[in-house]
Amino acid sequence: MERLETINFYLLDKAIRTYRVYSQKKLRENGFKITVDQWLVIKVLMENPGISQLSLAEKAFKDNASITRIIELLVKSKYLDRKVNPKDRRTSILKVTPDGEEIINKVQGLVLQNRKVAQTGITIEELENLNITLKKIIKNCQP
Repeated sequence: MERLETINFYLLDKAIRTYRVYSQKKLRENGFKITVDQWLVIKVLMENPGISQLSLAEKAFKDNASITRIIELLVKSKYLDRKVNPKDRRTSILKVTPDGEEIINKVQGLVLQNRKVAQTGITIEELENLNITLKKIIKNCQP
């Protein structure tokens, strides 16, 4: 039987989780009161203005309950503005506030630094091959 350490998907998941823990630690160490998940939600909203909460959850890889909690925290932190959609009162319109844009801009340098540390010793060619491989896996597993 194969060992976990030889399974690519186990290693991929471990790499992602290790990077997230590292990134969250660096955010805290640098005085940012935002989580990696909150950063991701704000970033998705900035890149996709007017996106529905369902689409936001899909792009951020979160279930509906998790995305709802994250949105609530971001509204309380004044990083997001939430208004009832006048066309469909069951949905909300989410907008990144100036404070939300500011925190993303402030964190951006740290995000780039974290990536640099994580990619130390990896060539551009290796990263390009990794991206190609990951896109193939994604394509193979989509309906």
